[in-house]
Amino acid sequence: MTSTIPTTSLLTGRAEPLAAVLLDMDGTLLDTEGLWWEAEVAVFARLGHRLDESWRGVVVGGPMTRSAGYLIEATGAVIALEELSGLLNDAFEERIARDLPLMPGAARLLAELHGARVPTALVSASHRRIIDRALPALGAHHFAHTVAGDEVTRTKPHPEPYLHAARRLGVDPSRCVVIEDTATGVASAEAAGCRVLAVPSVAPIPAAARRTVVPSLDSVDLGFLRGLCTG
Repeated sequence: MTSTIPTTSLLTGRAEPLAAVLLDMDGTLLDTEGLWWEAEVAVFARLGHRLDESWRGVVVGGPMTRSAGYLIEATGAVIALEELSGLLNDAFEERIARDLPLMPGAARLLAELHGARVPTALVSASHRRIIDRALPALGAHHFAHTVAGDEVTRTKPHPEPYLHAARRLGVDPSRCVVIEDTATGVASAEAAGCRVLAVPSVAPIPAAARRTVVPSLDSVDLGFLRGLCTG
């Protein structure tokens, strides 16, 4: 996995251009990508279908409509998209009610951003019902705004979710750092003009211009994020 680390000179002695930090939820702050896959496998098993493990990389990080639609087409299941979406959300909620683990470094980073009064927003492709269930574990006070996948016209990989979050915070997207774990989320953030810190969860993500890749949030703090904007 490629990692691009800001140099010390970027972390000191420069003006502070970082305006806000926008964070994905599943797989980035919460260790839930596996729980989503478990929910999908369980729901389709009840429908009489077995999911291929190779499909996991296709559906990860995507909006519910895309993931559910893909699995309907791949399996040939006879079920309406809206009904399947409801079943998947139900199955996922059952799982996070039992356990909702945070990703390594997530709690510390959120606390540091909050303590430094850095504006933050949670930007997820998950539906509002899922975000509201997860917020107590994350600490709702850590976020000035939250954006759900069913509250925007076009969700990830379209830039609308991140453009909406930046607008709600009153900041320029180019001065925002987005933290994401999937190629779908990275595409959304980059299309919005944001700097991106990728922390891959299921599939690898290569480093690129305006994109930094690290193995976990354990190595990330406010100084690191400021360095991404000054580079």
